[in-house]
Amino acid sequence: MGLAALRGLALALISLPGAVLCLVLSLVSIALIPIGVGIVTTPWVLTGVRAFADWRRVLAAEWGGVRIPSAYRPLPSPYVANPWSRTFGMLGDPATWRDLRWLPVDMTAGFVTALLPAVLLFYPLEGFAVAAGLWRVFADSAGGTYWYGFVPVTGQASALGAGALALVLLVFAHFYTPSLLQAHFRLTRAVLAPNQGELAERVRVLTETRQDAVDTSAAELRRIERDLHDGAQARLVAMGMDLGTIEMLLDKDPEQARQLVAQARQSSVDALAELRDLVRGIHPPVLAERGLGDAVRALALRLPVATEVNVELPGRAEAPVESAAYFAVSEVLTNAVKHSGADRIWIDLHHVREGAGLLRVSVTDNGRGGAVISAGSGLAGVERRLGTFDGVLAVSSPAGGPTMVTMEIPCALS
Repeated sequence: MGLAALRGLALALISLPGAVLCLVLSLVSIALIPIGVGIVTTPWVLTGVRAFADWRRVLAAEWGGVRIPSAYRPLPSPYVANPWSRTFGMLGDPATWRDLRWLPVDMTAGFVTALLPAVLLFYPLEGFAVAAGLWRVFADSAGGTYWYGFVPVTGQASALGAGALALVLLVFAHFYTPSLLQAHFRLTRAVLAPNQGELAERVRVLTETRQDAVDTSAAELRRIERDLHDGAQARLVAMGMDLGTIEMLLDKDPEQARQLVAQARQSSVDALAELRDLVRGIHPPVLAERGLGDAVRALALRLPVATEVNVELPGRAEAPVESAAYFAVSEVLTNAVKHSGADRIWIDLHHVREGAGLLRVSVTDNGRGGAVISAGSGLAGVERRLGTFDGVLAVSSPAGGPTMVTMEIPCALS
């Protein structure tokens, strides 16, 4: 009871100024879009509104057991997308307008419903003080009659009536204070939760990305089978035939047998190298042992182009996320080396604590530019791979360069 009241009081004290500040800044920033100022400020203001709404979602789940799904459309990094596209991308998201509709509700009905648990708990204390004899002080300050609730206090008898009312309110507080706080979070969910159409669209996108993941997995299995059949398996079969021939030539032609032994040894070396390359293509050992940062550094060392890698990862993501990010970076680097004509590449990996967290990877080269995401291209494959994890890909590549490819994957670090 007491905990729910204190939480409600804290919410009331924070929700009113927080909602007012977010609403005022949002309206002013959007109003300034026609003169250009709002183009720059609106993405940052709306990002703050989203952070405020996400924080309330967390409190609703932890304090009230009320789950409020978040259905924001993914957006490219502010360091890649121009302010114009980012501003209208956010304004085109129905979740943005839902947040803005929620702010006035939160500062009015939300404020009242958050404050009610504290009022229901602390207001009886005043009734007990009146019944204990302080009614005279309150009556004098009120000019003769002091009202406690609906009880007019003019003497000790009526003061005891106020005390009885306070006792009833305290009983109600004991049973209903947690429910009142939960009602506040249900009100928040009623305004912030996405509608059925948005949820259906979300399910459709997830179904598509799941199908892409299944297709990618099947294609990867076929590639592994083909590489094994055409590479290591063929060499091992040839080595077995050489060993059979050596067995027959040991007594008849030792010199020819020695040559075949050397050939078989080379075949075994080549087969082992191909198996190692195959394993590295499935899941690089350095990625499993040392994490994404060191794996990307190792990848950069094998490039024929001077590459600078900057890593700021305080922990490790889940293995599937690391694997997806690694192979996405590998594909982007391969494209840069083959097609950009660049003589320098910069790679930046860092984790952003927005909402549940965001792994952001950017690859920049000083090549000729002109890179686009087209059907069947390597970048389209990267986009599909990231989509499996709700990730996004943004490409900025004007003619003449430079090219910047940014990848974002929602994830938490351990």
